[in-house]
Amino acid sequence: MHFQIKHMLRLSHCDSLLRKRTLGRKLWTFSAAQQQGIRAAGSHACADLKKYYALRCCRNYASDSAYSRAFASARDNPETFWSQMGQDINWFEPWSKTLHAEDPVFPNWFVGGKLNMCYNAVDRHVESGRGEQPAIIYESPVTGTKQIITFRELQDQVSRLAGVLVKNGVQKGDLVVIYMPMVPQAMFTMLACARIGAPHSLIFGGFASKELSVRINHAKPKLMVTASFGIEPGRKVEYLPLVEKALEMSSHRPSKVLIYNRPNMERVSLSPDLSLDWDEEMATAQPHDCVPVPSNHPLYVLYTSGTTGTPKGVVRDTAGYAVMLKWTMSNIYGLSPGDVWWAASDLGWVVGHSYICYGPLLHGNSTILYEGKPVGTPDAGAFFRVMSENGASSMFTAPTAIRAIRQQDPHAAIGKKYPLSRLRSLFLAGERCDVETLDWAKRSFGVPVLDHWWQTGRKISTFYREKSHSV
Repeated sequence: MHFQIKHMLRLSHCDSLLRKRTLGRKLWTFSAAQQQGIRAAGSHACADLKKYYALRCCRNYASDSAYSRAFASARDNPETFWSQMGQDINWFEPWSKTLHAEDPVFPNWFVGGKLNMCYNAVDRHVESGRGEQPAIIYESPVTGTKQIITFRELQDQVSRLAGVLVKNGVQKGDLVVIYMPMVPQAMFTMLACARIGAPHSLIFGGFASKELSVRINHAKPKLMVTASFGIEPGRKVEYLPLVEKALEMSSHRPSKVLIYNRPNMERVSLSPDLSLDWDEEMATAQPHDCVPVPSNHPLYVLYTSGTTGTPKGVVRDTAGYAVMLKWTMSNIYGLSPGDVWWAASDLGWVVGHSYICYGPLLHGNSTILYEGKPVGTPDAGAFFRVMSENGASSMFTAPTAIRAIRQQDPHAAIGKKYPLSRLRSLFLAGERCDVETLDWAKRSFGVPVLDHWWQTGRKISTFYREKSHSV
C-alpha cells in the first residue's frame, strides 16, 4: 500500500556528535565543506549551538539551562539546529535541504536524504561494538519469563524476519498490520518492517474484533502478523478467534497471516491458505539487508483510539522522527548510550512506538519490555523489582500506575525491599499528576520526579503526517 498523504511536521530531534562514519557499508560522511555550509547559516546560531554542546557534553542528566538553550536555538534557527542534530543519524544519502517550508502547515525536513530506521536502531550498534550489549530486556511476570536479547541477536532475528516478509510478497511501501501482545516478537516485526521499508500499523492487543476490522479495512495490509495468546493475570486471551472474526467483518483480506505461537502453550493456526507459522518460516529464512528509504518515507500508521470519533490514521515518516527521538533520549531523559531505560507503556500506543522501541534503540540504550501490571503481577512491588534487578537509570510511566501502587502499598513497604541504586529520574505523563501522588513518588523512589503531561498521551513535540481522510 502506497500512501497519498500530506504531512504535518512538528519538531524535536536527536543529540549529535560529529564523528566520521567508518561502517562496513556506504554511508554518508560529513565533509568540511558541508560543515562550513551549516556554519554559514548563521554565526549567532552556531555560537548558541557551541554553548549548547559544551553544556551537554559535561552532563549525564537533562538540565533546564541546556534545554532552554536548545529550545531557543531550534526556535530561532531551526535549519542550523536540526542540521547539526541530523548528523547523529547514519544516512545512505545526505539531505540536500534541511527544511523546505513552502507550505508552513506541511513543511518537509531533510529533503533528498535516504536512511533506514532499522539500520540506525540495530545494525549500527553491532558494527560499532555494542553487539553484546542487551538491546531488549523482556520481563513477563505472569509467565515467569525473563529474556535478554543483545543487539547482535536482535539483528539476527530482525534480518531473518525481514526475509520472511519479503519471501511472502511484502515490498517497500506495502503495509503490515501487527496485532500482538507485549512480546519481543512484536518489536522484531516493527523493526523488520522498517528494515525493508514496509510501513507497519501496530494495533493495541486490547482491541476486540470490531476495532481490529475497522483498522484492517482502512490500512489494507499486504500481510498481518499476530500471536497465539495474550496473557493477563489469571487468564489467556485467544488472539486467533478475534482475528478470524475481524477478517470476516472486513472487506479487505491480507494475503497471509503470520502467527507466532507462544512457547509452552497450545499451538494454533488459521486456514492453510492464509496461515503461516512463525517458527517454520524463521527456520528457513534468509537474512535481508536494510533498504534505503527517502526521508519522508512512511515508517508507521498509528490509529487514534476512536474515543472522540472515528479512528484517524496518523502516519509518521522516517527521518524527522528518528532525529527527534534520538535527541530526546539524552536531552530530555538524560540518558547515555548503554543505560537501561524503561517506558512502562504498551507497544500499541504512541509512547510504546517511540519510547519502548525506536527511541532507546536509536540511542543505544537497553530497553525494558514488560508484560505485566503495576500491581497484581504479583504485587505492588513489581515496578521496584524490575528497575532494581535490571539496573534501570530512568523510567517513564503514567500517574495512574503510581496511584495504583500507592493504593495497595501506601508506605512503599514492598517497594523498599528493592534497592534502586542506579535510578536517576522518574518521568510521568499521559495526564496531570496530582500533588499527593507526585510527593509520594518522590519519597518512595528517592529520585526527581518530572511530570511532563503529554496531554492524554498524544505527543506535543513530535512531527507526524496525517492521512488525508479518516476511517
